[in-house]
Amino acid sequence: MKTLIVIYSYHHKNTEKIAHIMGKVLDAEVKAPENLTSEIIRTYDLIGFGSGIYSAKHHSILLEFVKNLPEISNLNAFIFSTAALVGKEKMMSDHQQLKSILERKGFVILDEFSCKGFNTNSFLKFFGGMNKKRPNAIDLKNAETFAQNLRNSLEKKN
Repeated sequence: MKTLIVIYSYHHKNTEKIAHIMGKVLDAEVKAPENLTSEIIRTYDLIGFGSGIYSAKHHSILLEFVKNLPEISNLNAFIFSTAALVGKEKMMSDHQQLKSILERKGFVILDEFSCKGFNTNSFLKFFGGMNKKRPNAIDLKNAETFAQNLRNSLEKKN
């Protein structure tokens, strides 16, 4: 199964860390949207879309990328976010917007994964702390488990 992970990250490389952990389990290539074309996208069997969602400005690169994709029928995809989605209305809205665009384009969203927070002061206060400028160890472990479960379910499906 040829797998690609498309990421846009703005903050402290956390999205990249999560993407590379998932990529290792899924044997996936990890690329930024700027390095991809619609033709390249069509050569994959599974595509993950990931972002650190902070504001419309920061999330707009990935959103614009998926808006410009042609319709693709039944391409398996998953979405992951390293944003703190729980209880954050704006972030939930952006994440839902990404999912909605992908589904309208014909992607089949198999699963979603979201980490719970970051090492900025606002997130530290909200979530009660981080591991010294690194994603929570639990988030990293969960990313690997998520990817393994996704891989297992696809293997059963095929």
